[in-house]
Amino acid sequence: MAKRGGFPGGGMPGNMNNLMKQAQRMQRQMEESQKELETAEFTAAAGGGAVEVTVTGKKEVTKVKIDPDAVDPEDVEMLEDVIMAAVNEALRKAEEASAANMAKLTGGLGGGFPF
Repeated sequence: MAKRGGFPGGGMPGNMNNLMKQAQRMQRQMEESQKELETAEFTAAAGGGAVEVTVTGKKEVTKVKIDPDAVDPEDVEMLEDVIMAAVNEALRKAEEASAANMAKLTGGLGGGFPF
């Protein structure tokens, strides 16, 4: 009696084997790319350069630079707003780089497979 289902010879056909190798290669590339992104730094300035913030791809703030002229004890709220704007812009840059990196690796699949 013949076996039902499966592949003749009991192994994976060549195309399936190649697909598995491609998936493993893509996974390695994604891991390497993610590591590179995590160590990359993204800097943004706000308030005409009065505040500059640097974040990593892990979205951790690593540097805050404040121009002494931006420090006005009478207007701390303005300085707070400028710092917040610089942090948000640096985080946006990190997120854009992450999304662009993922799109490059997946070839624009949009995060899903058609099956």
